[in-house]
Amino acid sequence: MARPAHPAITIDDMEQNRIAGGSFNHEAHVYLAWLYLGQYPVTEAIDRFTSALKRLTLKLGVPGKYHETISWFFMLIIAQRRKGKARQDWAAFKAENDDLLRREDNVLSRYYSKETLATDAARCSFVLPDRLVA
Repeated sequence: MARPAHPAITIDDMEQNRIAGGSFNHEAHVYLAWLYLGQYPVTEAIDRFTSALKRLTLKLGVPGKYHETISWFFMLIIAQRRKGKARQDWAAFKAENDDLLRREDNVLSRYYSKETLATDAARCSFVLPDRLVA
């Protein structure tokens, strides 16, 4: 039997705060966003994911790690890239979208400057990108 494409984290685990901090890395964030967007319309997926993420960071004692602009941006980009690929599995999505998973030089850095992302406004509410993308 093939190994799962990602550790078995589910939407239910996220919403019930059953995710350990050590297992919740950047890829897990992207994976869960991908799951939410496969199950719910975009606006509902964003609302549910960000609400669950805020609860989880509070439970883990790191509420300051939550970043509204980054969360919304990734949800919107993932939603755009999922369009027309409803049957695509996580492994295929991941292979086609490595720029979502890289820590450096990822999709976020093409749209936002570090200065904009460091603002309180960007941390607390969604801020539009400040970079032009060619």
